[in-house]
Amino acid sequence: MNKKYFTTLTYQVLGACIEVHKGIGPGLLESVYQKCLAYEFSITGLSFHSAFIVPVTYKDYEIDTALQCDFLIEDSVVLEIKAVKELLPVHEAQLLTYMKLLQKPKGIIVNFNCVNLFKEGQKTYVNEFYRNLPD
Repeated sequence: MNKKYFTTLTYQVLGACIEVHKGIGPGLLESVYQKCLAYEFSITGLSFHSAFIVPVTYKDYEIDTALQCDFLIEDSVVLEIKAVKELLPVHEAQLLTYMKLLQKPKGIIVNFNCVNLFKEGQKTYVNEFYRNLPD
């Protein structure tokens, strides 16, 4: 995997999110967007895991934190979805936590409660795992 792969995958993920947003619009519960996105990922052929508990291990001890990741796409990109008035620092911290614990290089937060999802409803993050990838 390289940075170009993640760029392409990011466009595919955001394309699916935009398709869902165009189809049902803003103002619904997060759970509705999650179900619609799962369907959209299925029909576009993207593999994913949805609504799963993120494992946390400390000194060989499994810790029950109940951290639940919305989506892991192609075992590479963490997608956290929201339907809120505005994204807050805690949402960023949540995504960065999942990225680190899952050891994934890229993450995306999508807030479906906006008019233009691409311009104002999404934010992409990378971490140390991404920085070490070849171009």
